[in-house]
Amino acid sequence: MSSRSPDEFRLGVRPYDRGAGTGDEPEDPHELLHRARRLTVHGHPGAGSAWERAATALRRAGGVLTPGDHADALDATALDCRGAARPAAGPLFFRAADLHERAGQRGKALVSRARALVAGPGPGATACARLAELCERASALHRVGQAGAAETATVRLLHGRVRADLLGTAPDPAAEAAALREDLARLIAFAAPHRADPAVARVLADTRALLGRITAPDDPAAAEAQLRAALDDHRAGGRTWPATEHHLLLSAVLRATGAHEEAAALLRAALVPQVTDTPLRAADRARLCLALARTVAGSGEQGRTARSAEKAAGAAEAEGALEAAAETAEALEEEPAEELEEPEETAQEDGERLALLAEAVRHTEGPARDVRVGALARLLLGVAHAERGGWGRALALLEQALPGFQDDGDAAGRVRTRAWLAECLLHLGEPGRAAREYALAAAAARPWGDPRPGAALSRRAEHVLGLAGTRGPVPEICGTGGTVYADAKAGTGASAEGGAPDGGARGAWPGLRALPEPFGPPERYQVDVYGEVGGAGPQAATAPGTRVQGCE
Repeated sequence: MSSRSPDEFRLGVRPYDRGAGTGDEPEDPHELLHRARRLTVHGHPGAGSAWERAATALRRAGGVLTPGDHADALDATALDCRGAARPAAGPLFFRAADLHERAGQRGKALVSRARALVAGPGPGATACARLAELCERASALHRVGQAGAAETATVRLLHGRVRADLLGTAPDPAAEAAALREDLARLIAFAAPHRADPAVARVLADTRALLGRITAPDDPAAAEAQLRAALDDHRAGGRTWPATEHHLLLSAVLRATGAHEEAAALLRAALVPQVTDTPLRAADRARLCLALARTVAGSGEQGRTARSAEKAAGAAEAEGALEAAAETAEALEEEPAEELEEPEETAQEDGERLALLAEAVRHTEGPARDVRVGALARLLLGVAHAERGGWGRALALLEQALPGFQDDGDAAGRVRTRAWLAECLLHLGEPGRAAREYALAAAAARPWGDPRPGAALSRRAEHVLGLAGTRGPVPEICGTGGTVYADAKAGTGASAEGGAPDGGARGAWPGLRALPEPFGPPERYQVDVYGEVGGAGPQAATAPGTRVQGCE
């Protein structure tokens, strides 16, 4: 068979640098082919790029790819399909499966077919049932020596990932999660005797990570143990590149148990890989930055709470002594000096958080960007600037975030972004535009089951409109289905709204922080962008690419 066009391997945007050993890379087509095969065996993230270069060199030299090599190349390319190229992954996996069959590699063919099913836009019960059939076929082939332990375990793991993503649709999610945990424990027992094979060790790592994920809501300590073991197996499998998903999951469990400092140290280490030939993907770095910013904020809050409690206890103890000594007046004079230490520490924490959010935004740009993560990063950074009085910078970021939430269809994200955008406009001296944005936010919130956000935003819109010189209800806005002033009590509360009544130096309207978070409420066993199971962020684990990646 003839070699396919190199364009077939360019469907996925290269998320990594050109790969290990780029500086002294061989030029001979057969050496390039040997290198691509080696990286594929090791599950290296640079395998897709290596196959692209090998295929191009072979074609120029008049050579051909064998069906088996061509299938491996397509598998590696499909694993790299991200961003706008993500829909191409499924067809590439199906094509790879056919070529594996032609090459007599039946175990690999099953893995490619399983990946094709998982790479769909949202596998449901039908795909899950087909994956169960593939698991049975893989086990049968393994018993007769036609499928390896790594291939069989990979198909079973892919089935487990889809089952985990469908837990929220089960009649009894907790019972289904318990059943899945038992099946994953059996998978670990099946694979463990073969862990000397690096490919099996890699599947073990990902299986333990999935087990830790669905254990976290019910038993954080057990989840922590599984996730630490997953990182050990990741290294044992010869993976010198970062295990981003494992680090995120473990750091989230540590945060949930109050170990913020250890969680921060784990994330900082993940952001600075020890091996530089496989740098972090931009999307992975963005998620790690967001998680670390969240950890720093939580650590600061934890520290402030502890300091407040310590201060209160010290004040109570001092009060008794002072009453006995009749020195109350002197103690009151010394008290403000204690409080001067806190702002310095808070400023340092806030500065680090702001820098991390800015870094996250920077890494969500480009053709392979994750729209959901990018919108969230810009919203968080915009709000952070607004809270510090940087209304102009905040406005620009929020205007960039809004299309992402619109494309993703997340109503809570749109409402929250519009409301903060309105507040920025108000502080920048544009109450007319601010009122319109508040009105649009109110209109988007009106269909929610909870009427309070929509009512509060309607009152805020009327209040701001009054600042622009217009009194009375907010006028009808095209596309909202009528006036956004739907709350009969809105007029009575308008004058009591907080915020900057004249666009001056006062802080933001307190009602902004009471608005629902984007992408929530989450399902109990889904993992969000921060690695938190059941967290409030976008559910990164349900993204098609995340289900497939890691199952090399």
